[in-house]
Amino acid sequence: MSSIKIIGNISVPNTSSEDKLNIAKNFKELGIDEEYVEEVKYIKDNIDLPLSVCIKATKFDDVKYTLYAGASRVAIYDPIGKNSVLDLELVNESSLRFGKEKIFINIGFTEEGSLEISDLKEYKLFGAGGVYINGLRKAYFDEIKSFCEEVDLPVGVNVSGIIEESSAADLISSVKDIISFGADTIILDYNDNLKEYVQSIKSAVSIGADASTDMAFSTFKLNSDSLIPVIVQDYKTDEVLMMAYMNEEAYNKTLETGTMTYFSRSRQSLWVKGETSGHFQYVQKLSIDCDKDTLLAKVKQIGVACHTGNPTCFYTDILKKEYDDTNPLKVFQEEYDIILDRKNNPKEGSYTNYLFDKGVDKILKKVGEEATEIVIAAKNPDNEELKYELADFLYHAMVLMVEQGVTWDEVVEAIAKRR
Repeated sequence: MSSIKIIGNISVPNTSSEDKLNIAKNFKELGIDEEYVEEVKYIKDNIDLPLSVCIKATKFDDVKYTLYAGASRVAIYDPIGKNSVLDLELVNESSLRFGKEKIFINIGFTEEGSLEISDLKEYKLFGAGGVYINGLRKAYFDEIKSFCEEVDLPVGVNVSGIIEESSAADLISSVKDIISFGADTIILDYNDNLKEYVQSIKSAVSIGADASTDMAFSTFKLNSDSLIPVIVQDYKTDEVLMMAYMNEEAYNKTLETGTMTYFSRSRQSLWVKGETSGHFQYVQKLSIDCDKDTLLAKVKQIGVACHTGNPTCFYTDILKKEYDDTNPLKVFQEEYDIILDRKNNPKEGSYTNYLFDKGVDKILKKVGEEATEIVIAAKNPDNEELKYELADFLYHAMVLMVEQGVTWDEVVEAIAKRR
């Protein structure tokens, strides 16, 4: 096995969203790629971490909405018959719709310490892309070995049960055995000694990484302070957020953690963007210019980039000429924001507030009417009317979005997942 992945497991139903986010941040700092977690949207909005979410799916919508919420993979529970048997058609429909790499089966050992291999072979036939195994004990090692030999699927194993029985040294030996059996993912529950376990496992086996680079800091052309400037952009909108500097330590720390780390010239020390404000920047892409003297970072910005509370540090215009900077994506978001403001701060005589006051049934009626108007307009040879009817429809659709709490980010993400 050339590359092994570690993923973390949050499985405390009564833990608050905020506490789960803090646990997720600990996972990210330790270089753990993924986690099971319940509040998918909350985590995805606040930290850049791939999520594998374990759900007990009874229908296709359970899978669909979990993935739409931001999960990168769904591990469906539970095919061994303790509580329910997965519908093969559910696995098949989910796999065909989203791809088998997004559909795993989550299983545990029976009371006799066995795994239902025959079931997994059938689930593989119907599109399951892999399996996660829980409840491992040392006594079950022969079962895990034969399972990996018989089931030709990617296998992740939760080793937290082994931790309860073993020392750190025994854990490493057990992990090596599990990997030799054919498992490619090690799952760890959150605990106080997590950092020690992760570091031990990483030092003993080859851990896969989502991103890597062969470009050393020594190849860059630095300024007189031995620093390189970094221009920071939003990875979705390309808006320039800020500019800062990195030294070699900050650069390497950014690569290691995936969180933007800079060098403060005033304090003469490293600073992780967001460590005091919570407004972290998670790197999506790092590029170097042609002269190798400036970095461009595309980031997922949590909160705002500027310490003043502005979304970007570049909010003061020195010179601005007249030009048309209409951007379709910005127009939709700006219109949405206006509608949202009307809902939160009603204005007398506003048609938007009239719709909100009448309620969702009135809004739905208008959406339906405008959809019909589009059909009628499309039958005419002149498309001028069609453009206006489409605009009317989109406005009323945005009123519905605000009323129902749906954002453009969620809609665009759902569209992107269909490609």
